[in-house]
Amino acid sequence: MKKIYVEGEINNVRVGMCRINLSDTLIETDSGGMMKKNNPVVVYDTSGPYGDSAFKADFSEGLPRIRKSWYTRRKDIVFNPRNNGDAAGRSFFSAKEGKCITQMYYAKKRMITPEMEYVAIRENQQVETLGLKSYITPDFVRKEIASGRAVIPANINHLELEPMIIGGRFLVKINSNITTGKVFSRNDAEKVRLNCCLGVDTLMDISYEEPSSLSRECLVRNSPAPVGTPPLYHALAKVGGRVGELSWDVYRSALVEQLMQGVDFISVHAAMKRRHLKMTAHRLTGIVSRAGRILAEWMNIHKEENFLNTHFPEICELAGAYDAVISLGSGLRPGSIYDSNDRVHGAELAEMRELVDMAWENCVQVMAEGPGHIPMNRIEPYMKEYRYMCRGVPFFSPGMVTSDLAVGHEHIAAAIGGAQMAWYGASLIGGLKSQAGITDPERMRTDLLSYKIAAHSADLAKGHPGAQVRDNAFSKAKQENRRADWMKLSLGAFVNR
Repeated sequence: MKKIYVEGEINNVRVGMCRINLSDTLIETDSGGMMKKNNPVVVYDTSGPYGDSAFKADFSEGLPRIRKSWYTRRKDIVFNPRNNGDAAGRSFFSAKEGKCITQMYYAKKRMITPEMEYVAIRENQQVETLGLKSYITPDFVRKEIASGRAVIPANINHLELEPMIIGGRFLVKINSNITTGKVFSRNDAEKVRLNCCLGVDTLMDISYEEPSSLSRECLVRNSPAPVGTPPLYHALAKVGGRVGELSWDVYRSALVEQLMQGVDFISVHAAMKRRHLKMTAHRLTGIVSRAGRILAEWMNIHKEENFLNTHFPEICELAGAYDAVISLGSGLRPGSIYDSNDRVHGAELAEMRELVDMAWENCVQVMAEGPGHIPMNRIEPYMKEYRYMCRGVPFFSPGMVTSDLAVGHEHIAAAIGGAQMAWYGASLIGGLKSQAGITDPERMRTDLLSYKIAAHSADLAKGHPGAQVRDNAFSKAKQENRRADWMKLSLGAFVNR
């Protein structure tokens, strides 16, 4: 395997991929034999600089800031110098007053940003060199972003990010939940590196305790993949875990801090409303989402509406100022097969529809989350309902399992359901809470491989351009007994790097 870089034609972008060189095939002839060359296979690579043998990692310095040159000459963003309100004392970018800087805004203006060209090159994996056609051009990416059917999570302060896209017409992506210590350590940096090298597309930091500002700063600086958070956890930690002391001001402070640090997407449980709480009485497992339980307790204490819902326009304004994606969290997702697809979750989906419209009015990129536990026979009708309710925005299916009984093997149940969810339109899968604290590399490899298999199976079923190239090369190598080649081409080869 060799790291290669492909240059852009519109913008100054340099896209990293992995090229798998294959050995020649021996063809027997009457005169003895001849060797026939096999084309190398270029594959999507999430390892970032970590996959380049020439790169020497230093977690205290972070990764190269490949996007910095994209912003230095822009006139719609401002550079805020050190100590200007940033808790970590770091300089940061933000939108100039009165300016909209989101990918959706540019897409609607028919502008192809560096991020759009980057993901178009990345998604195609150079299939054109094999004589194959692809519909994924920079302009196609632009149209999908403009329509809201795809998002590019790329906070303008995450300069180390290698842009990627989440949407139904693109490769299915996988998410990994992680936690970090109050002080970002070498072990935390290794966890980030290992996740990226194993094929993870996005990282969701679900740390419950309040980390130091420097800890989250280091997490972002060391990740080539988009980093997401539920800001509600950070807000609760700010008030010592006392739910009654939560407020919009506390939440806003936590959100702004994270956005300035470069968090690319935020899980906001704004579709859960006070009137929904009584509807959960019939449930077997009640409210299982941690954010859902926090908000339910807060609403019962204060007898007020969910402050994330009432202040959602301001959340859109803040996210838009840094071009962060809003992920509409499912605070009422079912926690058991018995509760799947119930009326409570349907009511939350209906609220998401209004929130999507609100985000789009501000040209803020948005996706939706769900559905929790769900049996296989209910996946297709659920996805049909979601597409209607949420207007076809990209769908993130974290922690979804198809059986309650997969104790210790939840990743298998989640992969079974994830493959079907992706086949029916989900764009991002993976993210079991139980996997967030895993530090055993072998366990991480096993769990993430199950998601990689699920995602690739869906890509084949969807007919993604070039998805079958790798399978065909693998089968040919196996038929010709080129063992070294078929081992390099297997999905397991990547998770064993």
